[in-house]
Amino acid sequence: MRHKSPILNTLIQALMHLLFWCGVLVFFMYFFGFDSSDMNYILSFSLFLMPITMATTYISIYKLIPQYLVKKKYLLFGLYSLYTLIVSGYLIIVSIFYGLIYLSHFKYEQMAPISRNLFFVMIAVYLVVLVVSAFKLLKLNIRQLEQKKKLETKILTTQLKLKEQQLNYLKMQIHPHFLFNTLNTIYGFSLKKADETPEMILKLSNLLDYLLYQSDKPFVLLTNEIQHIKDYIALENMRFNNTLNVNFNLHNISTSYKIAPMLLLPFVENSFKHGSLVNGVLQISIDLICTPDQIIFRIENTNTTKNTELKGIGLQNIKKRLDLLYENNYDLNILQQEKMFKVCLKLKHS
Repeated sequence: MRHKSPILNTLIQALMHLLFWCGVLVFFMYFFGFDSSDMNYILSFSLFLMPITMATTYISIYKLIPQYLVKKKYLLFGLYSLYTLIVSGYLIIVSIFYGLIYLSHFKYEQMAPISRNLFFVMIAVYLVVLVVSAFKLLKLNIRQLEQKKKLETKILTTQLKLKEQQLNYLKMQIHPHFLFNTLNTIYGFSLKKADETPEMILKLSNLLDYLLYQSDKPFVLLTNEIQHIKDYIALENMRFNNTLNVNFNLHNISTSYKIAPMLLLPFVENSFKHGSLVNGVLQISIDLICTPDQIIFRIENTNTTKNTELKGIGLQNIKKRLDLLYENNYDLNILQQEKMFKVCLKLKHS
């Protein structure tokens, strides 16, 4: 869309002002022509009032309102408005004498009836000033609202971009950590030339597909996250062999529920990484429950190390992601007991 040149805009604005003041002149002639047939007198009297009306109006809309009223300088606005009222009132009185002396030649009865009355003359002038000032004030308010809306939109856009950058940064930290652990496992099996190695590579391939192509989405189906948790557990089962016991229990899983991708998997990963063997076995219990109001995820693992919750990038990042994605809509409890480490996450449906 091409913008109009400044000169053209100025000409259009000048033309609109000219048309408006022509309309005001017609209004004055109609107003002061009531009960009078002397059109020469009415035209001359109206033309004499025009500069007074125009000056008062322009002072109001270009000086008093934008520089004092809008900026909430009420004392100065009141003071200068009083000055303007006094000066314009004096000029309106002069206009009446103009009608009496120059137009009626001191013959009071030849004056147009309404032009004799100071009150009615002031009403005609100040009515125009008030109408134009009200329009100007409305225009300024609309402009301020538009500017405020644009500023709010800009701030919101900036916040969303920052939030997206933060999420991408957190995902970049989680992904290498996850891949490092899994690839180490496959590397160990490949050295042993174990028969399970191809199956492990296939499951890793599925996980990589989820990590690379699904994690960029804002939300994925809960069932997708569950499937990849199962693939991860299967990989770890091969690595731990007979020293692992995992119970993964699902309750009322809805096929329509969605969550942020890679939200639950880091908790599972953390249990394997920081879990401890007790009596020769790493015990991990996972419960995932769907209710009409929320998703409840519980995971616990045997552990003999204190302050596990402070270790590793995974848990720290998952807390930050929860703050960004589920602000005020989640509850996360982490508990370190003597031989168990427990996590309970509740996600409310929006």
